[in-house]
Amino acid sequence: MVFGIGTDIIEIQRVEEKLRRTEGLKKRVFTPREIAYCESKAKSAQHFAARFAAKEAFLKAIGTGWKGGYRFVDIEILNNEQGKPELFLQGKVKDFCEENGITGLHVTLSHIKELAKAVVVLEKN
Repeated sequence: MVFGIGTDIIEIQRVEEKLRRTEGLKKRVFTPREIAYCESKAKSAQHFAARFAAKEAFLKAIGTGWKGGYRFVDIEILNNEQGKPELFLQGKVKDFCEENGITGLHVTLSHIKELAKAVVVLEKN
């Protein structure tokens, strides 16, 4: 059964400028593994923006937004060996999912020159 669906779209340039202007923001929003992945890409801003959108989409899918005191770094998006993005959770976000019986986490990312988008679907038994 579907617990929640969330989507988000963001301008890549906006994310790129914020990361450049705000010291320490990258480490507050992205995990070390996400940073390493994104920075390994020629157009890293597209990958950072898509992950930012996925974190926002996840919070929409759980239905609470920021009200639960969640941290972006507790929501991690990494690509598996086939290149498919996957969600990994820790901290309060993981606790929320366990308490609410959420067992399936699905994410898809898309980006073009100017925009990045993510969709998250959460399932429960």
